[in-house]
Amino acid sequence: MEWEQLEYFQTLAREQHVTKAAQILSITQPALSRSIARLESQIGTPLFDRQGRTIKLNKYGELLLKRVDLILKEFDEGKEEIQSLLDPDKGEISLGFLHTLGTSIVPNIIGAFKEEYPKVQFHLKQNHSNWLLENLQTGDLDLCLLASFPVKPRMQWTPLWQEELFLFLPKTHPLANRKSITLEEIADEPFILMEEGYALRVTIDSIFDQVGIQPKIVFEGEEVTTIAGFVGAGLGISILPDVKSLDQMKIAKVRISSPKCVRTIGISSMEGKFLSPIAEKFKQYIVEHFNRTTIK
Repeated sequence: MEWEQLEYFQTLAREQHVTKAAQILSITQPALSRSIARLESQIGTPLFDRQGRTIKLNKYGELLLKRVDLILKEFDEGKEEIQSLLDPDKGEISLGFLHTLGTSIVPNIIGAFKEEYPKVQFHLKQNHSNWLLENLQTGDLDLCLLASFPVKPRMQWTPLWQEELFLFLPKTHPLANRKSITLEEIADEPFILMEEGYALRVTIDSIFDQVGIQPKIVFEGEEVTTIAGFVGAGLGISILPDVKSLDQMKIAKVRISSPKCVRTIGISSMEGKFLSPIAEKFKQYIVEHFNRTTIK
């Protein structure tokens, strides 16, 4: 069995289209078909169901694909490990982070780190917590900056700083000019919150539970900016971090005096996953940075 057969099979299994797979691999369709035929002969069974020009991975192919993905991933990580040892100050870091951290915190950290390590390249992904956690677990991300979450197997999380959460209201709301407010005062208001399962929603639900409030939720969203837009349109109020990019022409921000409304942001990685020396340096750099700048 040749190494390229595994790469050809993986590409065809993902595309399930001979022409597209051949174009991606920069080989001819007959060459790809011959390679797959040899692989099937060595395995002892067809790996695809064929109907004219249409092919579909069968149950044997699906089983083999899981193993091939692991083999090729291990090989890629091995190459990365060797290359990083040859030049420990060079390499790529896959970093995921919450949308709310993209306006200043993440750019500032990366900019400062690249001043010390100019050869490093960042592969950045900005998304919600559930997506970040899933991609961290699959190995597509090296590190994640995200809020506290229920502990998952093999996942490490180091707290970095606390971020205050504020009440956001339409500017036309009677309470919009208040300097501070308690949750009890707004218990009967219509709320616009993140969808269930999102880290911010888990934090907010916990805060409501502390004071025994069952909020009346009129809309659940996936993006902080979307929620702020609904608030600005007068459709409800919300509890959000102080995101600098929010359009505050139509919304007002009021501090919540009781209970304490904060969320903790930390850095997460997977136990047992290889981190290149430069990724380890970046992780330690972030921890030390917030140990210096954050008042505990």
